[in-house]
Amino acid sequence: MDQEDLKLSKKLISTYKKRLEKEILDRSMKLKMPQNKFEEIINNNNELINLKKALEDLETESESHSKV
Repeated sequence: MDQEDLKLSKKLISTYKKRLEKEILDRSMKLKMPQNKFEEIINNNNELINLKKALEDLETESESHSKV
């Protein structure tokens, strides 16, 4: 992957991650859940965990490309 592909991938994944977190937050507020509960949901959500890992991997790959 070149730098432009990495940037675009990071942007798309980051945008999706933020949208998913917002959706969880909005639904939790609608259900009047306590703040600590929806924070726990966000922190333990498998999809969000995978997105964070993908962003970390892309960042690592981006750093290795910039050193070349």
